[in-house]
Amino acid sequence: MSDNQTRMLDYLQHATGWVTAAELSGHLGVSPRSVRSYVTRAKQAAHPLDIIDSGPDGYQLKREAYAEYRGRTGTASMDGGTPQDRLYQLVRRLTDAPDGLDVYSLAAALFVSDSTLEADLTKVRSLLPATELTLTRQGATVTLDGPEAGRRRLLSRMFRDESARGILQLEAIQREFASESLGEFKTDLIAMLDAQGYFVNEYGTDAVLLHLAIAVDRTRKRLPATLSPAGVTIPTQPDRLSTALAGLIRSHFDVELSADDVEYLALLLTTRVITPGHDQPAALVGEYVREDDLEIVRRIVARASEEYLVDLSDEGFMTRLTLHVRNLINRANESSYSRNPLARSIKTSYPMIYELAVYIASELQRQEHIRVNDDEIAYIAMHVGAHLEQQSLRTELVTCAIVCPNYYDMHVLLRERIERTLGDDLEIVAVITRSDVDWSSLHADLVLTTIDPRLHADGVIVIQPFLTEGDVDRVRRAASRVRRLRRRAQIKDELLQYFDASLFLRNFYARDEVAMIRALGERMTAQGIIDEAYVAGAIERERMSSTAFTDNLAVPHAMAMNARRTSIAIVINDAPMDWGENRVNVVALIAFSASGRATFQAVFDQFVEVFAERADVQRLIKRSVDFSSFIEELVHMMDQ
Repeated sequence: MSDNQTRMLDYLQHATGWVTAAELSGHLGVSPRSVRSYVTRAKQAAHPLDIIDSGPDGYQLKREAYAEYRGRTGTASMDGGTPQDRLYQLVRRLTDAPDGLDVYSLAAALFVSDSTLEADLTKVRSLLPATELTLTRQGATVTLDGPEAGRRRLLSRMFRDESARGILQLEAIQREFASESLGEFKTDLIAMLDAQGYFVNEYGTDAVLLHLAIAVDRTRKRLPATLSPAGVTIPTQPDRLSTALAGLIRSHFDVELSADDVEYLALLLTTRVITPGHDQPAALVGEYVREDDLEIVRRIVARASEEYLVDLSDEGFMTRLTLHVRNLINRANESSYSRNPLARSIKTSYPMIYELAVYIASELQRQEHIRVNDDEIAYIAMHVGAHLEQQSLRTELVTCAIVCPNYYDMHVLLRERIERTLGDDLEIVAVITRSDVDWSSLHADLVLTTIDPRLHADGVIVIQPFLTEGDVDRVRRAASRVRRLRRRAQIKDELLQYFDASLFLRNFYARDEVAMIRALGERMTAQGIIDEAYVAGAIERERMSSTAFTDNLAVPHAMAMNARRTSIAIVINDAPMDWGENRVNVVALIAFSASGRATFQAVFDQFVEVFAERADVQRLIKRSVDFSSFIEELVHMMDQ
């Protein structure tokens, strides 16, 4: 499939309902006619599986059929027939032939013309930077020259890129490298690591298994060479880890890997998968965590805490983060980053925590002269988020009145069951045991009643005298809605104070992200809200990680809160523009002032949240013909 077809299927996969051709065309930047063409071709490619429903409301993915289709074709294969599969085949053949291959024989083996093969070889050359490999040509012989580590890095990267959304699947690795024992090996590996007292990061495990499968495959082909990853500070690795790892590999694959291979796989485990002594973080200092590394992280975290008004001073958190940071630096020096399948959802669902992680990552980049990508930023966000979750105060309870006419002690039993099951969500403020209820006198967020109410309002929920699981689910959803509306109401007036008609633009386009930030920055600078330093800071933040927090919204901003006052310049466009890997219709340059730090988190999270629902954003785009209609529609979205 083409890139646009893949993007279309990805968009449909994340949609919760029908998607119109107009919406897809806007997202892809093509005409609705092209969308129909993509749908037709996608259906043909998946035949006999029927992966897309078409109807008057647009298109909808048939998820079970699509999952089966991806299971068949979701990764590179030596049997594939697409141009990308052919490129993968070509790389596999070149990495397996140290003496080179004849280009004419190669073209015949791949069933392509000589000119097509030459074009594919050009594509191979474009993949080689940062691998220490070169493609040389002598007459009809083409050879891939360079270290074994580079060959394996290239194979790993190509395989990962071919995997669905970059998320490795164990079954796909087993299929490609004929490693049927990999599943059993993984089970025994995790058991061994757990027995040795390590905490295991499941998200990184399959990436290590991919390296293992490549190592076993190439050892069996008698292709191994010395592996010497450059620029890596290897943490202390207990002999028992390498010894146990070598034993597991020998018993499962009946192959003897070189000492270099085993040490490299142990290094991958320590930098991607395991954290030692997780129950006693203080014991890590000295043995696994260097004091100078810990001091660097302390300084960075202290600045982040001051800038974002959060408490990150816990020593246990600091030690665990330091161990993670040291492993991150090792990965960055190798340009071998860990994929994080939760990166997208963390960025969208927890924008403020993600911003904290971006700040920490930017400081690391400056001090260690490395690059930290979005996946690694998301791992930092997971550390920060887990710590803040432990710190968080008990959620503000939703008040509740119970209506249960007196019959023996039924109302007592009901109250006890509600307190036991929903005590973390509700605070019971009244229990009415009469059947003649004055409903207007009940002043509570929710009313739970065993009798039919006179008026069916949103906050009134009919429950059974003996509380059922269905009742519990409905009450929890209602309590969640009350908290969400309460939170929105608290900051709605404040958020609306940050908009100004002079900073509202409709169908305003720029060449790229930087040009848009500069254009909006000039307008805010002219009003004395920010200066050139803030604009430069917003551009620097954008280069660090895209500020497209949802499929429709980009929120560029600087990490320093040095604006003279908090303000938002907003652009709403009918046609989306490219922003990082997304296409967005709404761009909001946010200027934050130091005096607004206390409200920064609430404003930022709230602003991203109201733009999270695709249907709401599409309605906002259509109805916001001017500033007043934009404000009216924004209020409507926040009141839902």
